[in-house]
Amino acid sequence: MKILHTSDWHLGRTLHGTDMHEHQRAFVDHLVELVQEHEVAAVLISGDVYDRAIPAVETVRVLEDALGRLSRLTTVIITPGNHDSAVRLGFGAELMRDSVRILASVPDLDRPVVLDDGAVQVAVYGLPYLDPETARAVLLDEAGERPARSHEGVISAAMRRVTDDLATRGAVRSIVMAHAFVVGGEPSDSERDLSVGGVQSVPSGVFGGVDYVALGHLHGPQVVPVPGSATVARYSGSPLAYSFSERSHRKSTVLLELAPDGPPSVTLLDAPVPRRLTEIRGELSHVLSSQTDAHLDDWVKITVTDPTYPPDMHALVRARFPHVLHLTHEPIAGERSGAAPVVTEAMQPTRVAADFVEFVTSSPASEVELEVIQQAYDAVRAAAVKADR
Repeated sequence: MKILHTSDWHLGRTLHGTDMHEHQRAFVDHLVELVQEHEVAAVLISGDVYDRAIPAVETVRVLEDALGRLSRLTTVIITPGNHDSAVRLGFGAELMRDSVRILASVPDLDRPVVLDDGAVQVAVYGLPYLDPETARAVLLDEAGERPARSHEGVISAAMRRVTDDLATRGAVRSIVMAHAFVVGGEPSDSERDLSVGGVQSVPSGVFGGVDYVALGHLHGPQVVPVPGSATVARYSGSPLAYSFSERSHRKSTVLLELAPDGPPSVTLLDAPVPRRLTEIRGELSHVLSSQTDAHLDDWVKITVTDPTYPPDMHALVRARFPHVLHLTHEPIAGERSGAAPVVTEAMQPTRVAADFVEFVTSSPASEVELEVIQQAYDAVRAAAVKADR
């Protein structure tokens, strides 16, 4: 049986203010093509389908189109993440066609979607994002005790329910969809911290005992080892880059194959890249030189390091790089003694200002800068004298 695993679509998210709906639609087109090409039995979306709990109308329409097209070809199984609202995403789940399954209920997380192609039977369990404070009131043990107030506590309690149900099903392969920060995963800058409500990380060992764990939350595709177990746990990663820290990620979708027995087979299928993300750092002369010609069509983050702010920096850079998303001036600091200059009441204000210029630029204030400082000081003094009259 072939299954596609994806996550962290973050529909509605922008990249430094750039609308990503067009590129998110392109990924949906790509996913539909994969379903047709590989004849998959299901598409698993492990959380953070939306970027916000209350998405914009255009964002909802992107998901509506995606679910409509995919569900005509295969079964789509979705769990909410920490960005989604489980209630809003799960609204109407019982009314949808059988090929769209939204697993958003904590009490029902041990009720799997069972896929059966005649040769292989797979039980797919969906763990919605489990907020420790609220989920622990539902995930009581046999003695009626609540789990610990942490992500490890509630996910461990959820997995006990899953493995208890799985034990009653005989020869069936198993998948758990979960949205969490699992120890061993490598985060990037664009994931929201999960620490509100308790300890944020979850040891991978809590997922032992199932065949495959379809993880969401971290945006880089990666395997997470599960010690002492044959379980394969993997983050699919986000289909698009949502920060420059993700510029080296290989954005992809996981093609999972499960036979009646044996370990799962995993293949990464590259996702379309709308534009490369590139960081350029150096003096303005370098940024504008032919050495950066290869990046003219990229989304770029540019840091200009000239000792002083170059005239017309923004206009010159934006004329050369039409897709610049982030532009700053950060002069390279020279050798410093470490501590800032000591300021005393006896020191002349112009001297204090000149020392500050030297400290932040690592070179003495120029004649022009000294003149500007003196003019500013004289203007303040004149205003103070006038106010006293």
